[in-house]
Amino acid sequence: MPMRFILSTLLAIVSLVASAQVSEPYRDASLGAHERAADLLTRLTLDEKISLMMDVSPAIERLGIPEYNWWNEALHGVGRAGLATVFPQSIGMAATFDNDAVLAAFNAVSDEARAKYNGFRREGRHGRYQGLTFWTPNVNIFRDPRWGRGQETYGEDPYLASVMGEAVVNGLQGPADSKYIKTIAGAKHYAVHSGPEWNRHSFDARDIDPRDLWETYLPAFKTLVDAGVGQVMCAYNRFEGEPCCSSKKLLIDILRNEWGYDKIIVTDCWAMNDFHNKRAHA
Repeated sequence: MPMRFILSTLLAIVSLVASAQVSEPYRDASLGAHERAADLLTRLTLDEKISLMMDVSPAIERLGIPEYNWWNEALHGVGRAGLATVFPQSIGMAATFDNDAVLAAFNAVSDEARAKYNGFRREGRHGRYQGLTFWTPNVNIFRDPRWGRGQETYGEDPYLASVMGEAVVNGLQGPADSKYIKTIAGAKHYAVHSGPEWNRHSFDARDIDPRDLWETYLPAFKTLVDAGVGQVMCAYNRFEGEPCCSSKKLLIDILRNEWGYDKIIVTDCWAMNDFHNKRAHA
């Protein structure tokens, strides 16, 4: 299912052909994205499937799939893609206690993102910060002032982080019943990722009380999953002795099985390298 959602996401945001008058179902824009993705999945080789799971997805010319770069940010406006409207940092938005204002802000962000994306496409550009998949919002709980990303969050309250994060997702992705997705939001960093900055690649959140885990650190992620967020980003740190990006408890038992999440899981930059090469987790 995750690979099918990757393909349906690409089909939803990327036009693969100029005309729908073609024989292959995946080229038929009158069909639903999941139906088209299911057909496309049967046509891809194993190596091609693996390549589409990378941050920089290469073009697969024989199937009309263009190059795509998944890396993009929009925590308080479209980031690093030329001129854009700059909104307050997330912690400043949280201080308004105004969900409708946050929703309006991210409706504007996704409008700008679509306009920029269309411009980049016309120029044949497919680089970093030029796509429609955003690693936003950050719904971690800000408890430790030594953490360097507190300004990206909505503070220390799980409920506020939940409702504001949901407004961001709705603003970025558009109405749930729409045929087209405006952009793809991403809930990060899953989970318990708000410890000291200096050892964020190796910090082990081992002694989290179960009640604190479920009542403080997980509610915002659950809210965003229920809101249909298209991506969940696993965190750098460890949880109960295991890297978050390989945690069976977090990724399988809770996210996939208990919450029923069937969309994309992405790693934070270098998170896989941290424990695969044992650079920071040795």
